[in-house]
Amino acid sequence: MAGLRERTEVGHLAAGRVPPSQVQDSHQAGATRVIDDSIRNVYVAPVTEDEKLLQFPGPSAADFTRTDTWRVLRIMGEFIEGFDTLAWVQKAVTVFGSARIGPDDPQYKKAEQVAGLLAKAGFAVITGAGPGIMEAANKGARQAGGRSIGCNIELPFEQGTNPYVDTAIHFRYFMVRKTMFIKYSTAFLIFPGGYGTLDETFDALTLIQTGKIYQFPVILFGRHYWAGLIRWLQARVLGEGKISPGDLDLMLLTDDPEEAARVVITAYEAQSQAVNERARARKPASRERLND
Repeated sequence: MAGLRERTEVGHLAAGRVPPSQVQDSHQAGATRVIDDSIRNVYVAPVTEDEKLLQFPGPSAADFTRTDTWRVLRIMGEFIEGFDTLAWVQKAVTVFGSARIGPDDPQYKKAEQVAGLLAKAGFAVITGAGPGIMEAANKGARQAGGRSIGCNIELPFEQGTNPYVDTAIHFRYFMVRKTMFIKYSTAFLIFPGGYGTLDETFDALTLIQTGKIYQFPVILFGRHYWAGLIRWLQARVLGEGKISPGDLDLMLLTDDPEEAARVVITAYEAQSQAVNERARARKPASRERLND
């Protein structure tokens, strides 16, 4: 049972109850859920709304406003708020990356630069509203005179909105927030980051691969950082036939802010042209043409 205990405790620590800087080992007192040798489940009260929704089993709720049915209504409300707030967005790019990168980091400066280039080209810049790469992108967009959007999320340890966000939305549920990133983006720029960044990256790749959304650029920024992942995908995932060769072409790897901006702009123009051509093809024939 030691393996089960270890996996449960480490998983709980990864969920964010204890800041990584304070975690010494998986047995830190009071920091973990414990499943003993008899597999006795110890209930720990959830912290975030996502955890309350997804927990199972959980205590029965006497108050209707604490039931899953009520939470579905609240999720609907978040979708409505997000759609209403961002309805004006015509073209935008979402920038992802670590919140732990400081202003002196070269990647921070490159995120600021590429966001500025895209803002000058008329793109709104969307981020998760936090510090690090998110702050850099919002800063670059604002300083270039563009629209700077932040989609914040409730976390066990509060993540404040960075000071460079002009349009801010706060979400309780990751699923709603991720939908906003996908719906309003014409490209994803992925800077070095952790689990959250990887989650957003593979979420977009899966939706593109399965035809749930049209193909837009997914740009991995930082060749050195992403090279190991690309090699693993090529050697292991593609090598064992788990994906098709073309699936790797869904990503672009670069270190150049100008190249990234150029790819985003070119892809948007091509997509816009395709949409216009489809619209013209669907347009009903005029009376004069019908009489020819």
